[in-house]
Amino acid sequence: MFEDEEENIPAISQALNISLERQEYLRKERFGKISVRMTQILLLVLALVLWEIMADAKIIDPFITSQPSRIVKTIVQLYKEGVLFYHIGITCLETIVGFTLGTLLGTFLAVILWWSKFISKVAEPYLVILNSLPKIALGPVFLVWIGAGPASIIVMTLAISLIVTILEVLNGFWGIDQEKIKLVQTFGGNKFQVLTKVVLPASFPTIINALKINVGLSWVGVIVGEFLVSKAGLGYLIIYGGQVFKLDLVMTSVIILGVAAAIMYQGVVYLERLLVKNNDPKY
Repeated sequence: MFEDEEENIPAISQALNISLERQEYLRKERFGKISVRMTQILLLVLALVLWEIMADAKIIDPFITSQPSRIVKTIVQLYKEGVLFYHIGITCLETIVGFTLGTLLGTFLAVILWWSKFISKVAEPYLVILNSLPKIALGPVFLVWIGAGPASIIVMTLAISLIVTILEVLNGFWGIDQEKIKLVQTFGGNKFQVLTKVVLPASFPTIINALKINVGLSWVGVIVGEFLVSKAGLGYLIIYGGQVFKLDLVMTSVIILGVAAAIMYQGVVYLERLLVKNNDPKY
């Protein structure tokens, strides 16, 4: 019995060493993430402090560039007037609707193009042309067709993000390992089973990447639409502030946009962790 225990000692020691090495690896990973986050926060704080100091010292003109203290005062003023969350809510709602529709519709159309090579070949030149077309130029056209309102803003967002989503997701579909598809087909799987069991699960990273791209494109589409037709929202505040030379209002709206876009992007990152964590070794 004692001989068996002695024989198990090397295996136990090896397992213990692996466990300790794993713990050390995880500790370094956590330290690295904390270091990156702290550096990001430090850079942001330094930029804001430098901005404030340079504006106070008149190195830069605070009337043109504003400064953090004036931005805070503007936010407080908008809050007291009861319009801060109204304008933020309008823009965020339009962005979320356009973002969601662009992603779902783009993925659905990519599935159709993957399903039919004939349709894919027919649509390819049109997708290329539409992708290269300056979508902002279509804004006045949407305004005439749809009318001034949230609908035209959402359509503008779709025009900017939809084609990119289709191309991104479709390229991900075509990049799936063909051996996996052949394996499912060998066992009698039909095309729908190939799509649901192989293509879509393997394309989660590609779809998530399309979501990340759509975050920025959706905000661009909404702000451009609000520039043209809106009477509320952060884009409206930027245009209004520029027209009446309230540049504090312009910079405040830009800062709020940046914060909102960052929060939305982090939401996509969180979704990525939920969907890809079990399939990606790096997680």
